[in-house]
Amino acid sequence: MKTSDLIFVGIKGSVIALQRATGDQVWATSLKGSDFVNVVLQNGVVLASCAGEVFCLDPLTGNGLWHNPLKGFGRGLATFASEDPGTVGNTPVLAEKRRRDEQAASAAAASCSAASAC
Repeated sequence: MKTSDLIFVGIKGSVIALQRATGDQVWATSLKGSDFVNVVLQNGVVLASCAGEVFCLDPLTGNGLWHNPLKGFGRGLATFASEDPGTVGNTPVLAEKRRRDEQAASAAAASCSAASAC
């Protein structure tokens, strides 16, 4: 099997590889927690960020090659830079950031109107 035969999905703290032709699962790797996962295939490895940490995985097996907890940076969303103009690594992260911001604003507005002290 080749990397081009696979689709990589980040979901709820895991990365999953699916066969492009059939959709069958090839492997699944749990990263950390159950947070949003940003996934990029770059230079022959799968890079994933989740819960403020970065993981490098073998694309054919899902085995971890390395992991960096990015100590001191918190648990926020992380993005990847790429020289490849076709890489869309930041698009899903920006959409998730927007969703979280809107959710926080709605919660603050609801809290404010319930307290009637804003």
